[in-house]
Amino acid sequence: MATFPEGVQIDEDDTKILYSTSESPQDSATPSSSFYHSPHSSNQSQSTYRLMVQNLSYTIHPKSSLLASVWRRQDQSTLKTTDILKSVSFVARSSETLAIVGPSGAGKSTLLRIISGRIKDSEYDPRSLYLNDHPITNPIQLRRICGFVAQEDSLLPLLTVKETLMFSAKFRLRGTSSKEKEERVESLMQELGLVHLAHSYVGDEETRGISGGERKRVSIGIDVIHDPLILLLDEPTTGLDSTSALQVIELLSSMARARQRTIVLTIHQPSYRILQYISSFLLLSHGSVIHNGNLELLEKTITDMGFNIPDQLNALEFAMEIIKPLEDLNLNSYLTITDMSEQGPYNMPWQAEFEAHQDIDDRQTGCCYSLRHIEVMSLCLRFWKIIYRTKQLFLARSMQAIVGGFGLGTVFLQVKTDEDGIAERLGLFAFSLSFLLSSTVEALPIYLQERHVLMKEASRGAYKISSYMIANTIIFIPFLLAVAILFALPVYWLVGLNPSFTAFAFFIFIVWLIVLMASSLVLFLSAISPGFVSGNSLICTVLGAFFLFSGYFIPKDNIPKYWIFMYYVSLYKYPLDALLINEYWNMEDKCFSSKPRDYPNCSMTGRDVLSARGLERDTRWMNTGIMFGFFLFYRLLCWIILSRKASKTMI
Repeated sequence: MATFPEGVQIDEDDTKILYSTSESPQDSATPSSSFYHSPHSSNQSQSTYRLMVQNLSYTIHPKSSLLASVWRRQDQSTLKTTDILKSVSFVARSSETLAIVGPSGAGKSTLLRIISGRIKDSEYDPRSLYLNDHPITNPIQLRRICGFVAQEDSLLPLLTVKETLMFSAKFRLRGTSSKEKEERVESLMQELGLVHLAHSYVGDEETRGISGGERKRVSIGIDVIHDPLILLLDEPTTGLDSTSALQVIELLSSMARARQRTIVLTIHQPSYRILQYISSFLLLSHGSVIHNGNLELLEKTITDMGFNIPDQLNALEFAMEIIKPLEDLNLNSYLTITDMSEQGPYNMPWQAEFEAHQDIDDRQTGCCYSLRHIEVMSLCLRFWKIIYRTKQLFLARSMQAIVGGFGLGTVFLQVKTDEDGIAERLGLFAFSLSFLLSSTVEALPIYLQERHVLMKEASRGAYKISSYMIANTIIFIPFLLAVAILFALPVYWLVGLNPSFTAFAFFIFIVWLIVLMASSLVLFLSAISPGFVSGNSLICTVLGAFFLFSGYFIPKDNIPKYWIFMYYVSLYKYPLDALLINEYWNMEDKCFSSKPRDYPNCSMTGRDVLSARGLERDTRWMNTGIMFGFFLFYRLLCWIILSRKASKTMI
């Protein structure tokens, strides 16, 4: 048995089938992966692949409501199923570009999702898809052999074009040296026409970067970096101007011929200039095939029906206008089973080819995880580049800490050691907590922006979610330590808190744990929030509830019993107690009364201050341990949620 990630096991025979086809026996000793060839090596013999789809149907079965199921009042016969695809059959061959076209609702995207393996195992028909006349038995095999370029570009805007491709190479080209990865990226940029943009930011709506057509080429590069056997693209020209769309299709056609790739794409309504770069068309209407072949065959069909194609329209555009007559003609039968099963130079002894390819199959598929430390190091580097280039966040957090520290320090400047000073210190600690915990909200947009890229990369096996979480933690720990120091230095000495150096060091440590807890909370809430507005509202609501039940506004004994759990899970309680103990514990005999300072007559000592808060013991380290536990707990929750989402992601 050949073992793959995520606990999936595929029979060795299946593995041979998927990665062991070649044009002739003489080629069996030559690796087929274009990783070993330059972009201009099209004359060299490479393996060829043929994807055959035969009688593929897909039906949606609506589920009855839970209430109806419980009471058995809903007649199952009244639940109508919807046929999305109806007996679709076609062949996609190497060195050719197949375009799936049709009006909205024809089933184009659904067909592409099925071919790419982005459906549940229970919805997959193992008798409908074949690679070189051998059945593909489950969607996992499809995901391993197909590169899939989604309609929306999921790219990090603050990385350059070369960096984006290099990180993809690091994650997906397992077992290759850094030099080989560099060469692969350089050759791919040359093939994609991106060499002159190597050091340009990808960009987005807020960050100026490359054009839409160039972004699409980068997206294509990410999904061909590991040289998949079949490349699938969902509406690659959507949102592009006519020139950019033409350049993208021309590029795909060139890649199909030069690398003998099998390329299948969906396109809504191609222009006349685009048609010349597409080998064949699959025209769908209401889930049925009404044309499968080249443009000349479509023109002949239309002419035989008695229609004349206007000069200003091409055959495909005119076919969209007469889609109903074409559908009624039921041309789905012209592609016979004999045509579908034709034998060509695709078959050869599997064992010899498999032995020649077994050392590179992981590079082709990009499915296997790199060694953990390589994943973590690469993600750490990417995190650092993004944080460093996010000037707003970097400067905002630094200035926020400095201005906040100096601002609070000047407001509570040299607090007195009397009853009023005790109340002012408590207010300072409470406000500092609120300020520090709420100051991490700025990271929410970055987390939300990264989440879509994370879901795409993790669902395709580029790296594990746990590696992402470890890298995020490694990078943010020192960054937040710097923020804690910038805040603590001015506020501590301007206010005149406990002059002990150990108390000052512990104060910095507590502030650091506070911002670490807050960053974990924001990371967790960003994982469950659909967008920025809802995420921001959720963060404010949660922090407000934690502050309310911290014991600052309502003493513990006055909190209703059904709300007492909030007191123990509040992120405010433990740092507030730790700050108070740190301030007064080694000054428990010091008098804080405005009355005469004679100790026997002192009405308020440091011990009395702590006793009023119910702090009879030195629990600083226990509180910091709980705070560190919150830091880990929210990150663990985030890891669970993101892992669950990644396992269900089909992009």
